[in-house]
Formats: sequence, C-alpha cells, structure tokens
Amino acid sequence: MHASVQEAMERDFCSVADLIRLHAQHTPDTAALANAQQTMSYRALDALMDRVAAGLQRDGLEAGDAIAICASSSLDYAAVFLGALRAGVVVAPLAPGATPASLSRMVGDADARILFTDASTAEVAGPAKDGGIARVALDGSSICCSLAHWLAPEGVRPRPVEIRPSWPFNIIYSSGTTGEPKGVVQGHGMRWAHVKRGARYEFDSDAVTLLSTPLYSNTTLVVFFQAVAFGGCAVLMPRFDVEGYLQLAGRRHVTHTMLVPVQYQRLMANPRFSAHDLSSFRFKFSTSAPFDAELKADVLRRWPGGLVEYYGMTEGGGTCILEAHLHPAKLHTVGQPAPGSDIRLIDEEGNELPRNGGETAGEVVGRSAGMMTGYHRQPEKTREAEWFDAAGQRFIRTGDIGRFDADGFLILVDRRKDMIISGGFNIYPSDLETVLRGHAAVVDVAVVGVPSPQWGETPEAFVVRRADDTTTEDALLQWTNGQLGKTQRLSRLHFIDELPRSAIGKVLKRELRASEKTPRRDTRSAVGSVQA
Repeated sequence: MHASVQEAMERDFCSVADLIRLHAQHTPDTAALANAQQTMSYRALDALMDRVAAGLQRDGLEAGDAIAICASSSLDYAAVFLGALRAGVVVAPLAPGATPASLSRMVGDADARILFTDASTAEVAGPAKDGGIARVALDGSSICCSLAHWLAPEGVRPRPVEIRPSWPFNIIYSSGTTGEPKGVVQGHGMRWAHVKRGARYEFDSDAVTLLSTPLYSNTTLVVFFQAVAFGGCAVLMPRFDVEGYLQLAGRRHVTHTMLVPVQYQRLMANPRFSAHDLSSFRFKFSTSAPFDAELKADVLRRWPGGLVEYYGMTEGGGTCILEAHLHPAKLHTVGQPAPGSDIRLIDEEGNELPRNGGETAGEVVGRSAGMMTGYHRQPEKTREAEWFDAAGQRFIRTGDIGRFDADGFLILVDRRKDMIISGGFNIYPSDLETVLRGHAAVVDVAVVGVPSPQWGETPEAFVVRRADDTTTEDALLQWTNGQLGKTQRLSRLHFIDELPRSAIGKVLKRELRASEKTPRRDTRSAVGSVQA
C-alpha cells in the first residue's frame, strides 16, 4: 500500500472518493471494477467519476442533493454511485423489483433530482413524463438520455467538494411497497467505520472481491466500499447463478466475497462444487439472514479461507462478528460485539438487563460509530428505533431477542416479531397485509414467514374471507402478487375461519407459523437478492 494511502487510512475520516483518487495516482492501471466481460482501471474509474460529478454540478446539484439509481449492477452503476459521492450528492439505490408506485414514492421521498436506470427496469420506472424527474440510461438503451450523452466532457474536473463525516452518504430503503417508504440515512462517517473494518480481513490492492448480490443492498455495499477503498478489484455479477459464480471465482482468482446464507446453501449443494479452484479465497462474509450452524460447518470444511458472519442492521448501531474459522464451537451464535460496538440487552419496559452467562434474554440494542442519522423524514419512526442508556447515550433497537453466553457470544433466541427474511432481504408482513385488505373479499388477514428450502423463509397469508364471497384462494393469491414487488410475493394463501388472537386482541402469529412448519418448494418466479 502506498504511503499516502496508508496515511489516509489512519485518519479519523477520509472519503471513499478521495481514496479512489489516490489509487488512480499511484496504481492507475490496477483493476478497480470488473464483470465477466470487462475490466475498468482506477485511472478510468477516477476519470469517469469526475465526469459524473461534473455532470451533476452542471445540472445544478449541490452537496446534499440526491439522485436515485434503479438498475441492474454494472460498472457504470458503480461509477455513477462513486461519482455522486465525489460531488457530495446523496445516492438512493432502489430495488428494480419494486412496483412502479413504490418506486415513485421512494424517488419522491428522497427528493431525487435524477433517476439513473436501464432497460431492465424500464417497466418499473414507467414512461418518462414532461416536467418529471430527469432520467439517464446507464446501459445506453433508448428509454431515455444515455449516460454517454449525459456525462460531462472528457477531461472536465468537478468543483472540489470537501466531504464531511456528518453529511448523508446514501439512503437505503428498507420498506416502501405500501404506505410511506422508510429510508435509512447513512452518513459518510458511518461508511468510513465500515471501510476501516476491512483492514482486519486482508483487503488490499491485490484483493479481488466477487459480489453477486445487488448494489442497492446494504449487504453488498459494505463490502463493495471496502474493496475499492483499499485499492482492490470489485467483480460484479448482475445475476447470481451457482455455476456462473464458481466459474468466475476461479477465473478471477477471487479472494473475498459476500453472500447471503441461501447462496451458500445452493453453492455447497452443487455436485460440482469441489471441481472448482477456490484456493485463492482469503475471507468469505455473510449477513442479512439466519445462517444455519451445520451449513457454516460445511463451508469451513470444504471452502478455503476464513468465514465471517456479521449480525447487525442497515440502521447500524452495534455489530456482532463471528469469525467462524476461529470459533468452530460457536457456530450456533452470531459472534461477539465488534471492536467499537456496545451491545446490550433491554427488557420490554426498556430497562437494561445484566449479562449473566445466558440466563437472561432481552431485546438486542447496539451503539457504535456506524449508526444511521435516522429514517428520512420520519422522526417518529426514528424515535421508535432509538434507546438511550442512563448516561444518555443513543442506541439502535433491533427488535431481536437474544442472550449472551458465558464467553460473551450473542445467541439469538427469537426473530423480530413479524419480519420475514427471504433470500437475504427483509419483507415486512404489514406491507403485504395492507395490500390484501384492499381486496373486497378480505375481512381479516395475517402474513407470516414459513421455512423455505429455496429462500430460507417465504411469506404465506392467512385470510378470513367475507361469508358471501366466492373468490378462490388461487384468484386472491394471483391478485395480491400482482400488486407486490418481486421480492415480496406470497408463496401460498389460505382461507381460515378466524385468526388466533390473544386476550388483548393481538394476532398470535406464532400459532400460524407452527401450523406451517414443513419446508416446501417456493413457487415464486423471482425473489430476493440471488435473483436480482
């Protein structure tokens, strides 16, 4: 690592865009971005970032203004994201699997001035309208102005912007199919805390990081920014498939990767897994969903390199890290609090609970340098997500129930009450329930997550139908899935006479889940990060 880069890494804060400039100066011909067909050097990436930043400034965007990106992962997607950061512009990366209405709400909520898109998301984005938001096609398709025509001329430098750690870096939307979308505002300081963690896991200029989850996912972005900040190469897969992943990993001599558990499951189940050369791997990472201990053990046995599981939230707060290769007896846990993370347990009244070797379980709350500023334009939701200790320090609530064992490893006892994690992505049952309640046949409804071999979990609905209605289960299922984004579609729908409720009227979703414990094939056509 060049001395100037090392010095920058040792600062309390440095912007990712500035680090890329340093790599372009000292290792200009090193590969920065790649896919199965192309490679982009740091010299080329830095120049393209300048043209993006200058183009945004030409169009009147100032530091703190926002753009949205809704497209498949590509080299140009990454360059636009990074170029916007150089101009101090906030990026809202949005899911191509959203519905048109949901995408429109998120773009509006972010106050995005430009929407960068491509042909694969044209249907979701809908036709451009006079007086509407400006659009740019990343893939050069004819749906709108192409990136090549929109960019500032070659050789143009943007006005310098001194990035501050308190400024917003991006807005990650964790919900938004119905009602108000919930945007998690992450600051430059939060991202810098994520970047610094990469030194522990041998990210450097020789590292090659394969990413097959989409760039709108925080899961992907955490490792993506580590890869380029340390001067390595980030290899992007627009769509995950097992054989394609294994071939690319061997051909590119991949050293690092981030995968969600269902991807590990599919890779390890491939009968040709051992035929591929994966000897170059240094570290593999996982997050976003429960990771079965037996699957972790299989990865450790058959896949070279360390295995690291992160437990945390897009909202930030504390993170737990399980370095599975160092703690093979702790695979049933999500690890210990990361350096700089303060993880505590609280009871239902918000009182702090003692760590007493696993005897007491409570809601997990966390505090660290990597914490969201808040939910965009939703101060009440932000307050609901916060907990303050006796000294007035701010923590983020996870909604998960856990306990610490005698060695300080966190064991998750229960999941967030209602949230479903399918293919590594969060599905909020209330969103799906709201859609179902919009149908005239529905009197009452509850959506729960049940086991799925393909996705870890899959959403199923239990519906109380109006007595005089003749709508069938299949008809209502098809109607509902037509209103939902691809990542949220129901796999099954059942009519029942009455929802089980507690004495105070709360739906007992645990009882509904218990009735659907048997894993079954998920028939949804596309869902989760592995299909993005």
